[in-house]
Amino acid sequence: MVRVLAVADEIVEQLWTAQVRSFDVDLVLAAGDLPFDYLAFLADALEKPLVFVPGNHDADLSGFSNVRGLWTRAGVPVRWPGPAGAVNADERVVDVAGLRIAGLGGSIRYNKGPNQWTERQQARRARRVSRLAAWRRLRDGRGVDVLLTHSPPRDCGDEPDAPHRGFECFRGLVSRLQPSVMLHGHIHPHGVPRPDRELGSTRVVNVVPQKLLDISGGRDET
Repeated sequence: MVRVLAVADEIVEQLWTAQVRSFDVDLVLAAGDLPFDYLAFLADALEKPLVFVPGNHDADLSGFSNVRGLWTRAGVPVRWPGPAGAVNADERVVDVAGLRIAGLGGSIRYNKGPNQWTERQQARRARRVSRLAAWRRLRDGRGVDVLLTHSPPRDCGDEPDAPHRGFECFRGLVSRLQPSVMLHGHIHPHGVPRPDRELGSTRVVNVVPQKLLDISGGRDET
């Protein structure tokens, strides 16, 4: 089992102090819309890896490349604006701390801000993640343990207003990947309980503002 601290959308003051060192975790997963220096602090204080996807209120992190520690964008050396030392899993499949994590950041498009996608655009990105996961599975027989997103699936913990509508394509992605858990942010509880939901065999968890979870890693698909 991998002990995970999952965070999203709302700062937990206790976590932005030395008290966070009392958390015995193996990995931090961040589902978007948190200050990058907050995430960097968590990774540094806990001395554990941190994997994140950007939310719709985060900076645009597209187009950055890292080769031997040098960040570039459009071929020009730049300063990485994301959290120091963290792994951006957006539109990727990564293996960290014994878990295979597929990631898709952003929300449904509702204005011209960054990290917003139409349903069609996100479906295209989801197909890429699905192909990457299939290639990994063919290579080593392992499936995806965690689907990490900013937004929830459509009609599975989302809200009826336009900015907080979930993605229909996530339902198909969950069906294809069949991860143990899907972790998302974006939907603020506002004092209302947000119970876990089920999509097939996948548990869908709203992690705003924080959740501690034990996740089984290394699922064998052969």
